[in-house]
Amino acid sequence: MITRSELSVQSRAQISTQTISDFGCWQTQLAGAITSPEQLLAMLQLSPGLLSPALKACQEFPLRVPHAYIQRMVPGNPDDPLLRQVLPVGEECQHIEGYGLDPLAEQSQNPTDGVIHKYHGRLLLIVGGACAVNCRFCFRRHFPYQDNRLDRDSWHNAIEYIRSDTSIKEVILSGGDPLANNDRRLANIAAELNAIDHVATLRIHTRLPVVIPDRVTDELINWFARQRLQPVMVIHANHANEIDDRVREAMFRLKQAGVTLLNQAVLLKGVNDSASALIQLGEALFKAGVLPYYLHLLDPVHGAAHFDVPDVTATRLIQEVMAHCPGYLVPRLVREIPGRPGKTWIL
Repeated sequence: MITRSELSVQSRAQISTQTISDFGCWQTQLAGAITSPEQLLAMLQLSPGLLSPALKACQEFPLRVPHAYIQRMVPGNPDDPLLRQVLPVGEECQHIEGYGLDPLAEQSQNPTDGVIHKYHGRLLLIVGGACAVNCRFCFRRHFPYQDNRLDRDSWHNAIEYIRSDTSIKEVILSGGDPLANNDRRLANIAAELNAIDHVATLRIHTRLPVVIPDRVTDELINWFARQRLQPVMVIHANHANEIDDRVREAMFRLKQAGVTLLNQAVLLKGVNDSASALIQLGEALFKAGVLPYYLHLLDPVHGAAHFDVPDVTATRLIQEVMAHCPGYLVPRLVREIPGRPGKTWIL
């Protein structure tokens, strides 16, 4: 008798053979991401009844998901935890009190184009608005990327801003996803930061090595890990099913090059809102050489209220994880509150 788990593995293998027989280079995979809800539903053998609300939600925030990520979903399961992160749903169109377009008030902490400076000693460089995958809970789904393009003049202003503030020890490349840029551009950015003596650490916040593991190339490792700046990469995985062999291989390559690897996740209803899911995620990350870092409570962005998990539930879940895991596998439960000098620790 074939078990449900064996059937799931067979289904994933089948979709892999049918639609992802050749991944191609990471740029090809990025360009070939699925943007049609109808195509996604057909690939995963899901009910056509999901199409109408998905199309409506896409008018506010488009669908985008690469084949390599779809491969890890179970066909026929509308509650697949990876699918739930990317499939547009009707609830996104509801206007819920307290959920807005700029939930972290980042536009008020934007001293020059492409720079977000919220915390002492570190800042974000928005190096582009593109992502490999459009996560439906994204707190920057309404961010004005068109006003924060790092063209030649704004890049000069950003570098001068960093150079003039000697308290800045760490620069974080963010977006969008910074690794959606090509390695030549990123290497040039890193070289200019490397020349600023008071900057010691270069951190990248990225989801790309999770959704398209082939993004971890020799070129990426060369410019990121082989320089003066201490390299830190914070990936974003919310469920253990996201960490497959390809992701593990990519993480091992980075780790062998001396990159500090951390993960930040978001607590999401219907995705990872159980102690077992969080424990499995921590174990899967550790097996890949990545330490859990933060577990974020949902940022109140318009379109994502259906993912919210109450604070009392979140606290109980982390307490259960603490009771079953060593401390290094327990992420810090946090919320980001505008105006605070850092993340607010819940537990």
